[in-house]
Formats: sequence, C-alpha cells, structure tokens
Amino acid sequence: MTDRVSLSAGLNNFRECVELAGEYNLGIEVMAFAFPGILDSDWRDVMDEYKVALADISGQITMHGPFMDMVSGSPDERVNMVTYQRYSHAIRIAARLGATQVVFHANYIGLLHNEFYRTGWHQRNVDFWGPLGDYAQEHDIVVAIENMWEYDPTIIGNLLKELQHPYLKACLDVGHAHLFSDRNFRFNYWLESMNEYITELHMNNNNGIMDEHHGFDWEHGVLNYESLMPKLRQLPANPVMVLEMDTVADMRESLHYFKLGEMA
Repeated sequence: MTDRVSLSAGLNNFRECVELAGEYNLGIEVMAFAFPGILDSDWRDVMDEYKVALADISGQITMHGPFMDMVSGSPDERVNMVTYQRYSHAIRIAARLGATQVVFHANYIGLLHNEFYRTGWHQRNVDFWGPLGDYAQEHDIVVAIENMWEYDPTIIGNLLKELQHPYLKACLDVGHAHLFSDRNFRFNYWLESMNEYITELHMNNNNGIMDEHHGFDWEHGVLNYESLMPKLRQLPANPVMVLEMDTVADMRESLHYFKLGEMA
C-alpha cells in the first residue's frame, strides 16, 4: 500500500509545492487561509487563484485553519464567538476550495497541569467543538484537531472520545508530541491514545528544543523517521502524511522515506 503524502504549502512556496506535488502525485495542504491578513482582505481572490492552481493535483487537498490567538472553549464568550467565526469561515473556504478537511489547533495551555483547569477546559471544548462538528458536517469537511502545547494525548483523545462525532478527528503533529509531551509519555502512548481518531499527520524534524520545521535527515534532528514510519503506517485510518517543512528542498529530500506510487 502506498503512503498518502501531502505538502504543506505556505504563502511563499505555494507554487513550488504544487509543482513538486504534480511531479510525484502528492496532495497539498493550503496554509494561506490560516492568516488573518488574508481572511480579512482578499481571501476570495486568493481562493480563486488557488482553485485554478490545484485543479490538476491528484492527491488529497487539505487546509490549515486559523491558529494565531485562537482559543476554543474559552471562559470568555466573546473570545469563543471570534474563534467560532474564524473556524466556520475557514470551513466554508475549505468547501469552496475543494478540500476534504481542515486542521485547527486545540490550544490547551500546556503549562497548566492542575485538574481544575483541565476539567473546565474539557467541558467547555465539548460544548464548542460539538456544534462546530455539526457545521463542518453540513459542508462535508472533516475537522482535524491538532496537538500543539498539549502534554498528554488524552487531552484531545478524551475530547474526541466523548464527542464521537464523524466529522471531528485528530491531526497528530509528530514534532509537537516529542517537544511538548510530558517526559513520562512515550510516543507510543500518543499513538495508542489517539489511534482511532488520527486522520492526518504533520511531519518534520527538530532539535528537541524549538518547534522547527526541518527535513527528516536534518543533521541536528532528534526524530528518527526510520523507526517512526512503521508505527505511523499501522494507524487504522491510513492518515494523510503532511510534510510541514520550511523549504520545498527539505520536502523533496524527505520523500525517500515514503512508499510512493508512480511519478506523473
């Protein structure tokens, strides 16, 4: 079975990513609509331009939604309202763009380990994501909730388990899991805890200190993808594997880790 591989296309390398994706029959994850500068200005023009550029992409089209200063399940209902508006807007754009799913961050405050915060966060996020899942379902867009600062995979895993919504899934960021996880939680525990919900993976390498987006073979990288790949391939949903790297050169040089079909 071939791997489902996609490239994270930023504002500055979108055309390069589309070119590489066309060469290897890969997918594209669009980053443009994560940024407020576009969402509050010429997003329609950007969307029309991107639709043309993505027309010949044979792989899966996904989208990264807004994440800067977004807080789901905030105790402040005005903050919730802004976040919900941003997320629902992104879902509508994803549907018009021809994407299948959109990624949003969970945005748990990782430095707060007390039970009071965690219990309150969980219930507020059940109340937030449930209606958003219904909205996503109306537009036939899967929402994948991504780990960022979460130190324990069950923070997101328990949320999805309680919701049991067909349009609410998980995006496991491999680098974030290694950087921000409690040291007692091995990566296998992340896979076990979120196993059935993982519909997307974000993949890159870092130095174990900073959230950097380097290629798999980066000389200072602490992640060994030779050992990680067999584990990731065992995930039941056959998630799309997104190369979230800063340069297209790093993406190209990391492709030898994957089982790809014939080139275009």
